[in-house]
Amino acid sequence: MSKRKPMMVGNWKMHKTWAETSVLAQAISNREKNTWEDTDVVICPAMCNLKAAWEVLEFDKSKIKIGAQNVHWADEGAYTGEVSVAMLQDVGAAYCIVGHSERRAYAAETNEDVNRKVKALLKGELTPIVCVGESEHIRNDGAYLDYVCKQVSAAFAGLEDNEVSKCVVAYEPLWAIGTGRTATPEEAQEVCAAIRNEISTEYGKDAAESIRVLYGGSVKPENVDGLMAQPDIDGGLVGGASLDADSFTQLVDATLK
Repeated sequence: MSKRKPMMVGNWKMHKTWAETSVLAQAISNREKNTWEDTDVVICPAMCNLKAAWEVLEFDKSKIKIGAQNVHWADEGAYTGEVSVAMLQDVGAAYCIVGHSERRAYAAETNEDVNRKVKALLKGELTPIVCVGESEHIRNDGAYLDYVCKQVSAAFAGLEDNEVSKCVVAYEPLWAIGTGRTATPEEAQEVCAAIRNEISTEYGKDAAESIRVLYGGSVKPENVDGLMAQPDIDGGLVGGASLDADSFTQLVDATLK
């Protein structure tokens, strides 16, 4: 039985205004249970709404944490439209998603960019949630394990073992994001186990056993139990299902079964 603390992360993407963010954060906070102390619950609103969510959770003295969806690696500078680690700290963020497939696709984010962001977050004592995953083409070619493991290796290049242990990896097959398709529990477990083995090879068994590996890709109440039952899946990174307080509550509860 793993000693890793389970985790459920809601990625709200480009949804919800300031007021709608406050309402949804409040709805999730209202459903929080004492048992949630045994799992890490994170919500990641749009950048301009981080403070709105934080204010609700702070007022309620909630254990739910705030995460951002992106960050720049520089401390400051002429980077129009970007935000720094210090800015995220200032609005209460404790986590940050990096390398999401949508950022890689739409913003040309590279493995090297992800690596720089991971290092900046660790320096600022925020927890990186590093996204990796393969396209349907790579999956069908059979090269998906090697592809994903190379993404992991690149994201953590130059880090020490204890730094890797502080990170989170989220495996999100591109063919299952927002499509309604979900990897079977066995398919997800195969890749998550390969990720853990890659970390063990590069950074040692302790780092591999400490790091949490999440699954993302059309996770919903109907399929979450099978995914969470897998030995190398420690939780989920959830998109659409995190925009409904009832369904997100069910997902959080599933990490505790």
